[in-house]
Amino acid sequence: MAAEVQEHTSADLSKVDSAIDDAPASPTESKIKHRRTSSTVSGVFNINDLEKENVELKIAPETQKLNWKINSSPSTIEDKEVLKKLLTTPPIKKIDLHFPLGLEVTARNLKGVTIKDACDAIYKAYKKRADDELEAPYLAGFEWDREECYTRFIVHQKKTGDVVSSGSSKKKKAKGGEEE
Repeated sequence: MAAEVQEHTSADLSKVDSAIDDAPASPTESKIKHRRTSSTVSGVFNINDLEKENVELKIAPETQKLNWKINSSPSTIEDKEVLKKLLTTPPIKKIDLHFPLGLEVTARNLKGVTIKDACDAIYKAYKKRADDELEAPYLAGFEWDREECYTRFIVHQKKTGDVVSSGSSKKKKAKGGEEE
């Protein structure tokens, strides 16, 4: 009786065990299924493809006017609309941002890298640094030197932030308690 049960169990297992099944998978099953095809947007390019086609990139000029301290959150940038703008024309999926001292970070967005994506990538690298550790803590903008390296931008920094008009003085007054 015990031999009969044991024989029955091994027969059931062989039917379930996928290692025993030698039948080839159908062509539709063998295709690799990507998880996020819907998040890819048409009109957004891979920078390597643009390099092969020798396409000229244009960096958004707004990056030079951000007046943003790289070790503070990008949410501290006053003009929130600028953050939504694409970093380049034509839009790209990712870009390496190279700092003069050798650090390199990558900004990615399958819908097109925005100024916020670039700021987020920089902030992630610098958020734990104190102000006195940074020689030039403000973002001055990006430079693209297609001869040196097509697939990366050089990050420029400056020692002081620009004096901003009345928008930031209200915050300073509110912090000082002079304004209600």
